[in-house]
Amino acid sequence: MSAAFYCMSSDVYFLAAVGLVNSLRLAGHTEPVYLLDCGLTGEQRGLLEGEVTIVPGRRDAPHFLLKTVAPMRHPAEVMVLIDADMIVTRSLDPLIAEASRGRVVAGGTGIDRFREEWGEVLDLGALRPKPYVSSGLVLLGGPLGLEVLRLVDKRVDLVDFERTYFRGDDRDYPLLHAEEDVLNAVLAARAEADQVVAFDPRLSASPPFAGLRVVDERSLRCQYEDGVEPYVVHHWLAKPWLEPTHHGVYSRLLRRLLVGDDVAIRVPEDEVPLRFRSGLRAYAERKRVNARERFRWHVREPLAARRGGERA
Repeated sequence: MSAAFYCMSSDVYFLAAVGLVNSLRLAGHTEPVYLLDCGLTGEQRGLLEGEVTIVPGRRDAPHFLLKTVAPMRHPAEVMVLIDADMIVTRSLDPLIAEASRGRVVAGGTGIDRFREEWGEVLDLGALRPKPYVSSGLVLLGGPLGLEVLRLVDKRVDLVDFERTYFRGDDRDYPLLHAEEDVLNAVLAARAEADQVVAFDPRLSASPPFAGLRVVDERSLRCQYEDGVEPYVVHHWLAKPWLEPTHHGVYSRLLRRLLVGDDVAIRVPEDEVPLRFRSGLRAYAERKRVNARERFRWHVREPLAARRGGERA
């Protein structure tokens, strides 16, 4: 069985992509990684090329609608589509094995979302509701996986991105969640109930990472209070490599993946934000940002909410 990983990056997401690829290698994954170039600089491509195959991408379309480009050009028996702002915290082999049985494996969302209009809008015919899954980490296996990939690839161009959640947030728009709605519509049209595996949302941890702690920073292991360990952590909100945020689970792991002495891709120190570097100045910067964030959470925002309530 062959498997491969697929992600995308522009120059803005470069540090996140480095973190993702380095986490895959530390988790023991030696499979090929195909990265769609959505605006990397020449220097960034040079740093990545030792570990990934760069796939030329379009720059005239939203990145959300380009997830199928790299796997369509370089298919594998199991295709793992993963967002660049994810960090792999343990081996994904169990999920790959599940997908290899001819299934689509993705993170559950707990969202009850199904629109009958999908069938007509996307020309898919009759639909059968399935659990709504995330498009952040999707494993496509066997003939079904390839069919799903091809159908999504042909239909994402039908998304009016200006009406989606990411732009106009038109709540009446059937494809509000862009490619995620397209993926779920295709699954509702083509997959049998036992061919879609939606794993526990906690296994793809996201902010505020409630109850999750870093057990071993060097190995990237994280754990909830009940002992459950996620496969990935996903910082889909504010991007810690772009703006100062609380130095929590994701940021701690990203720092380890950018400045560690055992990572596959090494980034020059001057390209890493100060708060992610080593040394006293970097430590002080992390403390400063954390103090600011604690003040915001516990004082400024509650006070603003109270004043708003009093005025109402």
